[in-house]
Amino acid sequence: MVRPERDLKGPPRHHLEVELVAPVQKFLAARGYRSYRDPDGRDFLDLVARRGDELGLVELKLSAAGAVVAQALRRRGWADWVAVALDGQRAADRALRIAAGPRSECVGVLGVVGEEVVELRPPTAMYGAGESNPYPELKERLRLLLDAVDAGSLPSGVGWGALWTPRSGGRRAGREWTLEELTPAPPSSE
Repeated sequence: MVRPERDLKGPPRHHLEVELVAPVQKFLAARGYRSYRDPDGRDFLDLVARRGDELGLVELKLSAAGAVVAQALRRRGWADWVAVALDGQRAADRALRIAAGPRSECVGVLGVVGEEVVELRPPTAMYGAGESNPYPELKERLRLLLDAVDAGSLPSGVGWGALWTPRSGGRRAGREWTLEELTPAPPSSE
């Protein structure tokens, strides 16, 4: 079977989500943000952007525009703004159409085309005037984590865990996530 040749008019597609990181970090740096890739080492948050006290999140996906918009909305309590970055203009266009509801219209949409980032819609504040973030402790915990990363003093034992309300059987009742406490792991008994 002869494989069709790829379209040479456009840049090659990315094959791994991690390939989107460098162009998006460059894009954020040009806007004055310091970015942190996977700050917890467990791939919960793809990219965290920080400029002064302002925190932003960028969720990366090769495709699955609907899934990444939903993921960004679930993470909104962590930061002042969220954005999604998808591989290519077409995937980003799909995300833009999906993110058209009252809450999702503030999700920024970026397309990564080769090594360039096209901003289809800039992210805006997740909460409007008079509306407060219902999860202020999430943002504060993320800020503490980034402060510890910047100071080179990240304590051992930092991890991520579920924010959940136990129900019978101990199952999780929610889909929102939070950092475990920024405390060192207890000493081993060995």
